[in-house]
Amino acid sequence: MEARVEGKPTGWRGERGEASLADVHRSIAVRNSGPGWRRAAAFVGPGYLVAVGYMDPGNWATSLAGGSKFGYTLLVVALVSNIMAIVLQSLCARLAIASGRDLAQACRDAFPKPVAYTLWFLAEVAIIATDIAEVIGTAIGLNLIFGIPLELGVIITALDVFLILYLQRLGFRWVEALIITLLGVIAICFAIQIALADPDWGQVIRGFAPTTQIITNPEMLYLALGILGATVMPHNLYLHSGIVQTRAYGESLPEKRQALRYATIDSTVALMFALLVNASILILAAATFHKTGQTEIAELGEAHKLLGPLLGLAIAPTLFGIALLCCGINSTVTATLAGQIVMEGFLKIRLPPWLRRLITRAIAIVPAAAVTIWYGDAGTAKLLILTQVVLSLQLSFAVFPLVMFTADRAKMGELVAPRWLVAFAVLIAVVIAALNVKLLVDFAGGAG
Repeated sequence: MEARVEGKPTGWRGERGEASLADVHRSIAVRNSGPGWRRAAAFVGPGYLVAVGYMDPGNWATSLAGGSKFGYTLLVVALVSNIMAIVLQSLCARLAIASGRDLAQACRDAFPKPVAYTLWFLAEVAIIATDIAEVIGTAIGLNLIFGIPLELGVIITALDVFLILYLQRLGFRWVEALIITLLGVIAICFAIQIALADPDWGQVIRGFAPTTQIITNPEMLYLALGILGATVMPHNLYLHSGIVQTRAYGESLPEKRQALRYATIDSTVALMFALLVNASILILAAATFHKTGQTEIAELGEAHKLLGPLLGLAIAPTLFGIALLCCGINSTVTATLAGQIVMEGFLKIRLPPWLRRLITRAIAIVPAAAVTIWYGDAGTAKLLILTQVVLSLQLSFAVFPLVMFTADRAKMGELVAPRWLVAFAVLIAVVIAALNVKLLVDFAGGAG
């Protein structure tokens, strides 16, 4: 058995340094007694912040395209992607609780400086790509509901950093409450739209069954890979490993085991909710566009325009716009937090919280604003798909280190991932890497 310091594994090369998201670290009390549901309730929240990344505007573009072109067939892809996400996010919680480090801090410790700085750069690129998708989604939402021009909408989205700062001063629970409220609004919007669309539920159920057609039809495979690439997001792995540590669980092994169990339940339930929303977008596209022969819908604005006439109610496009706006706001909040975790964890930069948030927001918003203003309305769908390809390229650089760390007993101690989970996670990592290479080859072929 390796030596322990205060019950922590000592397979790490250096001290952790400042805690992840230090201003809210261990700020939420956890009950050690009382009924199980009361103890579990303290851990509800981080999973929903993570779930936001699995239903961001980039996902909307791929789900709309998949549903309008192939009906309900690609629902199984959304399901498989979600299972992969559940496994990877549970590993993030395991890393954080066992080692007291987020994924960025773990990478900084485990790899030589040139490798760590490369991983930092790739993580920043992924966050910028994520943010471009989210800023565009929010700007389109503002445009659809209020008629605000895209360029102005982009500038308005930059202000959400002040909202985060204000809410975090009240306490991290307020950030979580905002996210969960907006998720509730999104769910209600889609529930009403699906009720109006009246899908063929028999076909919906069949859509969750695997079919060889997805592999044999190149166009279907390309969209399936897009859905997968848009679902598992690199910044979410950094985010979850940081925000789980806002809970004040104890340092003993039983307390950590309990924290891991409840954190895993939280993220699993939240990700099932994300699957519900992603499936709803695909079902809505299948029941309205595919059914009426509109098989080339990928633009969010175009979908918004057509929903009214197809569903026969003026409220349908408004609900679509409101849901998109809520998704955009949610996603920019979580991307800003992920940006802070990545910058602090890799670079060990110590700045006042408000300045750190402002810098991480600027790194992401400036390229997003420039690209959106440059492309305007016309290029938003292409740009959304391009951001998903960039994310696909970066994903393996976050997934492989995560799987390596959680399989290492010297680093994880008693909370090392069981062998079956490691084997499953390795399979997921290899499948994601292979599919992303295929997606990139296709994309390069298409661009060429």
